[in-house]
Amino acid sequence: MRRAAGMLLHISSLPQAYGIGTFGSEAYAFGEVLRQAGMGYWQLLPLGPTGYGDSPYQSFSAFAINPYFIDLQTLCDQGLLTGEELAGTDFGRDPFRVDYGALYEGRFAILEKAFCRFSQRGGEEREKAEAFYRKEKHWLEDYALFMAIKEAREGKPWYQWEEPLRRREPEALEDARRSLSRQIGFWRFLQYQAFSQWERLKAYINGLGICFIGDLPFYAAHDSADVWANAAAGLFRFTGDLEPAFVAGCPPDYFSAEGQYWGNPVYDWESLRERDYDWWLERMGKALELYDMVRIDHFRGLESYWEIPRQAPGAAWGHWSPGPGMELMEKIRQRFGGERLIAEDLGLLTPSCREFIKKSGCPGMRVLSFAFDSDAKNEHLPHHYEKQTVAYTATHDNDTIIGWWEGASPHQRQMARRYLGLTRQEGINRGMIRGVWSSCAGLAIAPLQDVLGVGREGRMNFPSRPEGNWQWRFKKEQINQEWISWLGELNRIYDR
Repeated sequence: MRRAAGMLLHISSLPQAYGIGTFGSEAYAFGEVLRQAGMGYWQLLPLGPTGYGDSPYQSFSAFAINPYFIDLQTLCDQGLLTGEELAGTDFGRDPFRVDYGALYEGRFAILEKAFCRFSQRGGEEREKAEAFYRKEKHWLEDYALFMAIKEAREGKPWYQWEEPLRRREPEALEDARRSLSRQIGFWRFLQYQAFSQWERLKAYINGLGICFIGDLPFYAAHDSADVWANAAAGLFRFTGDLEPAFVAGCPPDYFSAEGQYWGNPVYDWESLRERDYDWWLERMGKALELYDMVRIDHFRGLESYWEIPRQAPGAAWGHWSPGPGMELMEKIRQRFGGERLIAEDLGLLTPSCREFIKKSGCPGMRVLSFAFDSDAKNEHLPHHYEKQTVAYTATHDNDTIIGWWEGASPHQRQMARRYLGLTRQEGINRGMIRGVWSSCAGLAIAPLQDVLGVGREGRMNFPSRPEGNWQWRFKKEQINQEWISWLGELNRIYDR
C-alpha cells in the first residue's frame, strides 16, 4: 500500500442541485478540491439503490447503481429533459438535507420523461444502451423485472407478492415480462444512464491522480432482486416457505449496547461452496470494475458471523457460525488479486478472527475517535498502527470529531489533549487529523465533516436507528482555500 491520504464523502452529500448529490458537476469540482489538497483517494459509501430506511447498506441490488445519482442537468444537456421540467419538480425544501420522500415522488416522475424521449431515439446512443443491456444481462434482467413488479404493487417487498411471483414460477414471470415490458425498459434505461455517468466521472477523477475506494456490503438486503432471484437456489438459508431461517446482525459492542438486528438473510455457505462461490465472485468482480479499491464491510463475517433466529426478539439471542474463511479469500485472490481490498475489521474480534484477517493480507482499519476511552494499550492509538492499515479520524457509523468531543468524558478529553499535543489554536478536529496523518498507517482518511469541523448535525448514520440517517449535505461555501492549503501542507509534511 502506497503512503497516501484520502477523504470520505458519499455522493449523496455533494451540493448538487435538485435534492441530492449526483455524478454531475459538483462531483467533478470536488475531485479538483481533492487534487489541490494533495489527496490520493476518494472513499464512498455503497452506490447501490437504497430501499427501506434509505440505507446504502440495504440495497435493492448488489450490482445496480442508485438512480438518484443520475445527474439531471446532464440529461438536460442531452436533450432528454428541459429546464422547465426541473424547475417545476419538488426535490425537497432543505438544500442541506436529503429529503428521500420528496426524491421518491419527484425524481422517478421526471426520469420517466427522459426515458420517453430516449425511447424515441435511435443511432449510436441507442446502440450503446443495447450493448450495455447485453453486457449486464446476468443481473440486470432480474433487477429490472424485480423493480417493475415492485412498482406495480406499490412498493411491496417480494415476499408479500402473490405466490406464483414470489416463487418465480416460469409462467408468472413470463406474464410479468409481457405486461410490464415498458417499465422493465425504464429500469434498464436508468442503469444505463447511471453506469454511463459514473464511468465518465471515474475516468475524470482517475485522470486527476485520485483513486476511488468503494464499499461492498457484506449481506444482500432481504427485499432485493438478488435474494428474490436466488431464494430457492441455495444462496441463502431459507425455509421451504421461502422465509429466512436466520437473519444477520452483530452482538452488543461499542456501536450498540443491545447489538444490531440487521434482518438480512444469511448465506448458505455450504451451498455456495458447491457452486464454487459463483455469486460472490460475480459481485466482487463488479465492485472491482466500478472502483479502484474495495472496502469489504463486516469483513469478519467471512471467518464467522452472527446469525439470529428469525423469530428472536433481538440481536442478543444470536450465535456465531463459521464462514467460508480463507477458502473464499483464495478464490478472490486467484481471480482478482488481493492488493485492492480493505478489511472492515471493527467491532468484536476473536483471536481466530484476527488470525484470519492477518492471513487474508488485507489492510484493516483503525479509528482514532475510538482510541481515548481506555489506556495506552488501546489498538486505535496511532503508536499501534502498522503500515498495512487504513486509519480514520471517524467513520460514517459514529459521530463526527466535533460531536464526539462535545460528548467525551473528562478522561477522554484529557488523554486526547496530552496524546495529540493539542493547542488552543489547532482545535480537536485538526489535531485528530494530524494524529492520523502523522502515523505510519499506509492510508489516512478523514470524513469531510471532520475537515470542515462539522458538529453532530453532520453525522451520517446512527446504527440501529431505522430512519433519519444518510441525509447530510455540505454547502459549497464551506469549501475554502485555507483548509485546502492546510491539508496540502499536512500531506507534504507527512509524505502523503
